[in-house]
Amino acid sequence: MPMSAPAPASQLDIAADLLALLRDSTTEPRPDSQLEALTLAVAADLPVLLWGEPGIGKTAALTQLAAALDLPLTTVIASVHEPSDFSGLPVVGDDPATQGVPMAPPDWAVRLVRAGRGLLFLDELSTAPPAVQAALLRLVLERRIGTLQLPPGVRIVAAANPRSSAADGWELSPPLANRFVHLQWTHDHEVVVRGLGGTWPRATLPRLDPRKLPQAVEFARRAVCGLLAARPTLVHRLPTNETRRGGPWPSPRSWDMTLSLIAFATAAGSARDVLSQLVRGTVGDGPGLELLASLDRLDLPDPEDVLADPAGAVLPERGDLRQAVLDGVVAAVRARPDRARWDSAWAVLARALETGAPDLVVVPATTLASLRQQDWEVPATIERLAGTVALSRRADRAAVASKPRR
Repeated sequence: MPMSAPAPASQLDIAADLLALLRDSTTEPRPDSQLEALTLAVAADLPVLLWGEPGIGKTAALTQLAAALDLPLTTVIASVHEPSDFSGLPVVGDDPATQGVPMAPPDWAVRLVRAGRGLLFLDELSTAPPAVQAALLRLVLERRIGTLQLPPGVRIVAAANPRSSAADGWELSPPLANRFVHLQWTHDHEVVVRGLGGTWPRATLPRLDPRKLPQAVEFARRAVCGLLAARPTLVHRLPTNETRRGGPWPSPRSWDMTLSLIAFATAAGSARDVLSQLVRGTVGDGPGLELLASLDRLDLPDPEDVLADPAGAVLPERGDLRQAVLDGVVAAVRARPDRARWDSAWAVLARALETGAPDLVVVPATTLASLRQQDWEVPATIERLAGTVALSRRADRAAVASKPRR
């Protein structure tokens, strides 16, 4: 019998082929600070909340993150669930008087436990009513749903729209907000254009250097404890504004999260803008910026080490940090003056003049000159600095003279 011709493909089959081609995409390594901040928080096993306008790509980013990390993605729309969906449904057993009434978990939680790992995505968090937010507290903090304990391999990421752009939006309750690392999710024009062309940035877990782990923990503890010892009012500061209460703010819990993030970012060698997003997203902008400033000071070399080896001293590139090092060197000589330390300080200033902006040495040089004792000979390095100081003073006098008189 002759073979019958294959049936022609239906229009829906052809449409499915076209859709498959449209969805086909690849990934590439590409620097992306907000994606790196997200993966660092996920690696640190801290709950993350992505804030962004509708359509900005939060859900797509989580889908791509789960695929890149080879984690099964479980999406739960918080706003369409009841509180019992997170606290557990009561199930009456054979003898409630002796066995009690257990709280049965939902099916998605059971699947996560069976898998042993996964990415739990709580979407539309800002449209969840207060009762649902209260039920989520135990899930986010203790990883418990009813009587079920989520395994350590499960990570939690949520997404929310600002109240102004959320459908029937609510402000997050302060207890729930304080359990998250808040990251502002924005779009990058170049990333969107390249992604629509078929290539999106690739999310990868940070590469932690095992040799840096003890130092990273010590550095993080020193940074956080040093700031809070100097600024005790920052230990717990609940905002008075309702909107700010629904974002990041400082508490012992959020400082503990911040300490972990600093340790992870240090061990991974992350850039400062990545750490800035994480810190400000955990304790808020004000306390976060204070902590970042104190981190800069922790990175500065010890003035005594600089005085001991002026030729080998590595001075910061940033002007404000370099100024702080030079001022520290002069202050160290003032605290314990002797001829050798005075000469070493001049060598440091000469090195700073050769490798950076000349105006940064003017004030330290003037102060150091005032510390000279009568029997101390003027070192040859002063001659290299004298012209810079004199030129700066002439510039200052010219600036004063040019000001209009009233």
